[in-house]
Amino acid sequence: MARVKGALNTRKKHKKILKLAKGFRGAESKQYRVANQAVMRSMQNAYVGRKRKKRDFRRMWITRISAACKMNGMNYSTFMNGLKKAGIEMNRKMLSEVAIADPAAFTKLVETAKSAL
Repeated sequence: MARVKGALNTRKKHKKILKLAKGFRGAESKQYRVANQAVMRSMQNAYVGRKRKKRDFRRMWITRISAACKMNGMNYSTFMNGLKKAGIEMNRKMLSEVAIADPAAFTKLVETAKSAL
């Protein structure tokens, strides 16, 4: 059987990593060994970031709803409890959008929540 040389596969692997490292600073985009470490780290951060994104958005929505509730003389937890008792099933993303785009409608939601308590 003929001898197989590894240069082709090695070059492919190196090119793949260096392509992923494009845009990194200094040796992280030029040298394979340094680029490989940077790419592995960036992949880990990307994975963690996809999980964090969901948490961060939920936190932002809750903060917006809380601020809008305080403007209407109510706190967040009692508002959400009132909505649940009133049978209004609206997610936090939509509630925060309503609070920003249509404050009058949000005030009506707050009144509904107050009356349900």
